[in-house]
Amino acid sequence: MAENNFDVITIGGGPGGYVTAIRAAQLGLKACVVEKQHLGGICLNWGCIPTKALLRSAEIFHAMTHAGDYGLSAKSVGFDLKKVVKRSRGISDRLNKGVGFLLKKNKVAVIDGEAKLNGPGRVDVAGKDGNKQSLSAQHVIVATGARPRTLKGLEPDGKRVWTYFEALVPDTMPKSLLVIGSGAIGIEFASFFNTLGAKVTVVEVLDRILPVEDAEIAALAHKRFESQGMTIITGAKVTGLKKTSASVTATIEDAEGKKTAIKVDRVISAVGVVGNIEGIGLETTKVKTDKGCIVTDGFSRTHEPGVYAIGDVAGPPMLAHKAEHEGVICIEKIAGLDPHPLDKGQVPGCTYCHPQIASVGLTEDAARKAGLDVKVGRFPFIANGKAVALGEADGLVKTVFDAKTGQLLGAHMVGAEVTELIQGFVVAMGLETTEEELMHAVFPHPTLSEMMHESVLDAFGRAIHI
Repeated sequence: MAENNFDVITIGGGPGGYVTAIRAAQLGLKACVVEKQHLGGICLNWGCIPTKALLRSAEIFHAMTHAGDYGLSAKSVGFDLKKVVKRSRGISDRLNKGVGFLLKKNKVAVIDGEAKLNGPGRVDVAGKDGNKQSLSAQHVIVATGARPRTLKGLEPDGKRVWTYFEALVPDTMPKSLLVIGSGAIGIEFASFFNTLGAKVTVVEVLDRILPVEDAEIAALAHKRFESQGMTIITGAKVTGLKKTSASVTATIEDAEGKKTAIKVDRVISAVGVVGNIEGIGLETTKVKTDKGCIVTDGFSRTHEPGVYAIGDVAGPPMLAHKAEHEGVICIEKIAGLDPHPLDKGQVPGCTYCHPQIASVGLTEDAARKAGLDVKVGRFPFIANGKAVALGEADGLVKTVFDAKTGQLLGAHMVGAEVTELIQGFVVAMGLETTEEELMHAVFPHPTLSEMMHESVLDAFGRAIHI
């Protein structure tokens, strides 16, 4: 077995892993990434990026079918599913190669193979060609990501019952579709297939969809989805799936125990993800796990000195940008710098359905349950000139402030392009901006961002345009 020594080894080449390795190289550390499948990880290859490509195709298709609303004419509008998927896969492939280029540019060693800890400071790698090698480093960062969670009796088969892997490369456009779970993954796929004409039913075990979002925002999104033709069933669970060669019959049980059955072409299981903690040698270390994830502190340190964990495998929020930021903090701490620990309360969440949903910080309910005296501002899209001009007049911007200090506690949005707008509130929270500073900021006109300003004004009884 060949011996290779590094300052830092990152197990996993996803968003967290490759960004961490590049930052390590920038800080003068000898860095290595071990990846068993795709540079860029699930996010770039089977998650964030390809889903956005699919949703963009659906968005343009929707706009074309409503061309008359804009004084335009578009006849015989249709789509070629194979080409839609091919475009999505091509974008992922292009960015995958880009990650490889960045790692090479920064002189980060990339080793193809499956990595396994062999005690602290040592990583054994089994290559795809059967060759094995042993790596050593003072610091090993586990960034192995997560995989789809499966429920007993509802296991995906890749044919009739899909995970997000199969949903990204559909062999055919289903006429009817059941989505189990209404988190970001489930709702994004529901939105894509619904826009392209499938009859979509979403089943959520909790009493509302998008359970991590502000209740008011989730309710507005629910209403919009139903107006688009989706069927949404909350407070219910799928208790069984009966498959044939042509369809799936799902048994749905509500909170009172009443059962109904629906027949669909395909089912997407979107009931969350679980960290990849198995088979990576954690048992050879003092690393502790909890609820399927590795236990870490604010600097991604585990219970084993010299072993760290970042990204999905280190627990929620399971988001690519959280993984990247976590990795940078981790490596800067290793390098002797003085970074701030990650504040998970300032990690934004985005769902790229139609309409889009974005949020950061505390929801109104969470703030009140924490015993805080709050002021809440709201501004509807219908009162914004740019939104009306875009033909996107449905939506809401909501802000939550501490009534005593003026601190921005949270911001929540539903509507066009809110996934781009949310970063303004993220920066404001990071800078500990007060309501007064936000009110005095000049927002350009006409823009959607003006709604952010008006929402702040509304929280303090000063809104102008409502």
